[in-house]
Amino acid sequence: MTDDVAYPPFKLGKARYDQTTFSGRLRHYMDIIDPRMLFVTESRLKESRKLLDDFKHGSLPPGVSDKQLWEAQKIKQAIIHPDTQEKIFMPFRMSGYVPFGTPIVVGLLLPSQTLASTVFWQWLNQSHNACVNYANKNATKPTPVSKFFQGYLGAVTSAVSIAVGLNLLIQKANKFSPATRFLIQRFVPFPAVASANICNVVLMRHNELTEGISVLDSSGNVVGSSRVAAKHALMETAVTRVVLPMPILVLPPIIMSFLEKLPLLQSRRRLVLPVHSLVCLATFGLALPLAISLFPQMSEIEVSELEPEIAALTNDKTVIYNKGL
Repeated sequence: MTDDVAYPPFKLGKARYDQTTFSGRLRHYMDIIDPRMLFVTESRLKESRKLLDDFKHGSLPPGVSDKQLWEAQKIKQAIIHPDTQEKIFMPFRMSGYVPFGTPIVVGLLLPSQTLASTVFWQWLNQSHNACVNYANKNATKPTPVSKFFQGYLGAVTSAVSIAVGLNLLIQKANKFSPATRFLIQRFVPFPAVASANICNVVLMRHNELTEGISVLDSSGNVVGSSRVAAKHALMETAVTRVVLPMPILVLPPIIMSFLEKLPLLQSRRRLVLPVHSLVCLATFGLALPLAISLFPQMSEIEVSELEPEIAALTNDKTVIYNKGL
């Protein structure tokens, strides 16, 4: 495939792939979470930023290809916060989400969890999520740090409460055999994490339901703040955060229940943890781009669905809004 086909004409600040299709969004987010971006050197980052600045000011050196410009933008977007123009701390970049998050997933799914280990892994998972959310937050509008702490504490409380509560219920369930009880316990992390994710979204962004979020016309101009669009944005974000942990926390226990019966793992129990870790890494790496590709970052909504006072301000049939992280 030639560069002309693989790399369309460069557009600063725009996505390389079509964001109106699922496949386009999937390829876009595969770029965003590419773990190779963690190894970009400081000199390469400076070169990429300079190349993009030259393009912006119309002083691009001759011979620079669209491929070089798209690669430069990929590097900058993976490392630099778009609002503050500061470097994002490596463990909290989207490109580091799978590498740094996989050990936590392995910990969440460890069999025979004690009360202390359940609390620890749920707390660590929500702490990691909170740091990623804060590092990648929209910084165009000042948001009180207290708002993030509120969401963080709510998520930790709900995750720990549900995980501990379900484990206690399963332990007291006399109808289940020890083997069945053991298998069911391996699925406890999913409802705990999913409910915590929803709690985090609601606590962090509930003010959007009363204040609304900005909706933009086809020219990118702000039409107004819509509560209807805010409701759509929160629903899409909540669905994404429930779908994301589903394969990550449900598939590994199912896969491992079969793999652990194999003669190799039966005779060499030391291999169980490494194999478990590889299964978690594979499902995490596959599930993350699939989940965040469900909805476009900039979603469309029919003007007829908006509040009458907002709809009266534009002649467009649809407007767009930022779904959020």
